[in-house]
Amino acid sequence: MLLIKNASQLITVEGGIRRNKEDYDLRIIEDGAVLVEGEKIVEVGTTRDLKGSAETEIDATKHIVMPGFVDPHTHLIFAGSREDELYLKLKGYSYLDILKMGGGILRTVRATRKASKSQLIIEAKRRLDYMLCNGTTTAEAKSGYGLDYKTERKILEVINEIEHPVELVPTFLGAHALPPEYKSGEFIEYMKEIIPKIKDLANFIDIFCEKGVFSAEESKEYLEEGKRYGLVPKIHADEICDIGCTKVAVDVGAISADHLVKTSEESMEYMAKSDIIAVLLPATPYMLLSHEYAQARKFIEHGIPVALATDFNPNCYTESMQMVISLAVTQMRMSSEEAIIASTINSAAAIGKEKVMGSIEPGKQADLIILDAPNYMHLGYHFGVNLVEKVIKKGKVVYSKLQTS
Repeated sequence: MLLIKNASQLITVEGGIRRNKEDYDLRIIEDGAVLVEGEKIVEVGTTRDLKGSAETEIDATKHIVMPGFVDPHTHLIFAGSREDELYLKLKGYSYLDILKMGGGILRTVRATRKASKSQLIIEAKRRLDYMLCNGTTTAEAKSGYGLDYKTERKILEVINEIEHPVELVPTFLGAHALPPEYKSGEFIEYMKEIIPKIKDLANFIDIFCEKGVFSAEESKEYLEEGKRYGLVPKIHADEICDIGCTKVAVDVGAISADHLVKTSEESMEYMAKSDIIAVLLPATPYMLLSHEYAQARKFIEHGIPVALATDFNPNCYTESMQMVISLAVTQMRMSSEEAIIASTINSAAAIGKEKVMGSIEPGKQADLIILDAPNYMHLGYHFGVNLVEKVIKKGKVVYSKLQTS
């Protein structure tokens, strides 16, 4: 058994998905303790409550203990990088401009098609190491840098086969961009033919619904086909324009709609009638040099559950949920409480894992992080550093920061 004790704050986040602004309560236990047996949490309380002996004890004095971060939107598997495109953005080129020039997604597609599985696994493990030491214990991982059956399958196989403490949840994003050899309608038909061939390798199906990429009508058709084969819909929506993608997300029963920078008041009202999770990705506009971020406050006021994610990809190269929390607080005006919940229980809900992880409660998976911070408000306030001192995944310490004198 493992006992973590003397936490200045044990942030349990118990109580399920948060929807209304009044619900964003962290359920903190002062001088908290957690008892773990095997992979599961068995008891939660104060250090005085949990005096029982355990084979291993961790003293969390002057530290906070909280659930591991769940990152519900990443593009983890790809080859190459695109650091030079940052300078094109500085010169005034837009994301879609760069895509039309053969850069962006299509550039990464060319590199990923050439890469071997072993190369992709090596690169992914390095990225996962960064995620882990920054406190992420579970991440969704999308395909989408293949745009053909062979490469999309290769990416999904890598996601399923990779061995790493960070738990991965696979998503098929075959409709990520329109390759030059296809017209839009033809490509959607091709992707629909791929779905039954990859259905056992993914939990979710996703599409980039956007002006100049895939229309709302095409997105609905594609996502409905995925549902026929047991894949749960997700959708990239309203990142650059609002063309009705959130309505599609609600109508097809998507578990989440992601990005949502341009979501209208009308679309929010439509979303509020459903159980959909709004996954906000503030690191993306940050790297696009944009001053416009998703309206987190309005989503919360409408009673729509909000989650946060990194959107890790070659255009948004961060593995740190701590960075995302800082951006959520400073750029989207979320409170520390809201940002933490959006990175734990609500983000777990965005990948259907809220009953397994995302909070510190008896019976849940023991995915915990210990932060070198006196209280939770340091998340979002103390930025540009890694506050994580230890990471526990399924009851085992899988990362511990080296101590220096």
